Amino acid sequence: MEFEAVIGLEIHAELLTASKIFCGCATTFGAPPNTQVCEVCLGMPGSLPVLNKKALEFALKMALATDCRVNPESVFARKNYFYPDLPKGYQISQYELPLAEHGHLDIKVNGAARRIGITRIHMEEDAGKLIHSESRPVSFVDFNRTGVPLIEIVSEPEMRTPEEAVEYFKGLRNILLYLEICDGNMEEGSVRCDANISLRPVGQTEFGTKAELKNMNSFRFVKAALEYEIKRQRALLAAGREIVQETRLWDTAANQTVSMRGKEEAHDYRYFPDPDLVPIRIDPEWLETLRKNLPKLPEAVRISFHTDYGLPEYDAEVLSSNKTLAHHFLGTATKFPNIHPKQLSNWIMDDPISISTITPEISGNLLTLVEKGTISRNQAKEVLKEVVATGKNPEVIIKAKGLAQISDTGALETAAQEIIQAHPKEAADFRAGKTKLMGFFVGQLMKQTKGQANPQLANEIFQRLLGQ
Repeated sequence: MEFEAVIGLEIHAELLTASKIFCGCATTFGAPPNTQVCEVCLGMPGSLPVLNKKALEFALKMALATDCRVNPESVFARKNYFYPDLPKGYQISQYELPLAEHGHLDIKVNGAARRIGITRIHMEEDAGKLIHSESRPVSFVDFNRTGVPLIEIVSEPEMRTPEEAVEYFKGLRNILLYLEICDGNMEEGSVRCDANISLRPVGQTEFGTKAELKNMNSFRFVKAALEYEIKRQRALLAAGREIVQETRLWDTAANQTVSMRGKEEAHDYRYFPDPDLVPIRIDPEWLETLRKNLPKLPEAVRISFHTDYGLPEYDAEVLSSNKTLAHHFLGTATKFPNIHPKQLSNWIMDDPISISTITPEISGNLLTLVEKGTISRNQAKEVLKEVVATGKNPEVIIKAKGLAQISDTGALETAAQEIIQAHPKEAADFRAGKTKLMGFFVGQLMKQTKGQANPQLANEIFQRLLGQ
């Protein structure tokens, strides 16, 4: 029997606010444990939460960017469960009346376009962090992260392959970065993913029993965990065994999912409206202002790169999928219109890591020097590495290393004539049709000029002299 996977993702994104969602504590990552806490985020008796308007604004931007319908009224609820990193014994989240619903994200896998529905986007607070001792059988709790504002983006179960899930995850993270509402740092847990996956016979409309894969913080782990879970569930079903509904973790050392606990249902959390927080009613004028002020998003940037700048589809896709690279391209192209867009695209894609650390001005200046023939493209790459390593000005590096190319036609032609006279056999062979010897002559000239001869000009000079 053939089976197909049914995959839905729940993406948790920490919002890039200076303070927490319901109090004034800082959200800085990496502070000493339990130094960014107060009575509110620790759930002390008598303390009252107050909603952070900036967190609400950021959540609304994501809803608008994914074509969600923003509900005119939404309600915070208490999600009750007992765990050491949850000081109140409940998490403030949203349940029956979320902030936004019924959006979508378009993805492309192997050239095929898919539209993945977004069920809902709701706001909630983050929990603390457990730190396990390596020397003793104890755990410590750091509550600094408690109360950091989150949005949870819940997809429809419309993905069928791990590749689609990864592209959907990448697409959402990219939008978060373009909106500048999340730093996207997956290693620090700023963006993390839970995946629900089940299998069903091909052609069947009813869902199978699902497993939830928790807290994956890399695209590679999401893909690997889903691939493993598909194989695991397929083997169980083929053997006539039942799938147990449960929560599982991805064990990065063993490269497999492992059972964590039985999967909770909504009623297990005993949701009810939080009596300390009033319903959220969105001012339509404010919402419209946010909509009008949204930045150009990845898909619009991709189209612009292809239609306005004439970049190939591949280049446009690569550049638009990384906000830093996209902004670098736009900044350089705007300030240096003399640089051909394709040359600029190649320059960025050749070394995206280095490019992401420099300014468009540096890229523009280096490429302009290449266009003028002052330095070669390879020399420009060498200078780029030095700029990244030292922070020095490119012109200073070029002068110190003696990298400026010799583009004096007269001087190069004199040297070329001397080389031809010194190698009559090779010159005769070239004129007889052995054109590969051009590399030999140019190499001799480069050796004589210590690599500073303009290679394009050198080729032209030898072609002219040897053609006589």
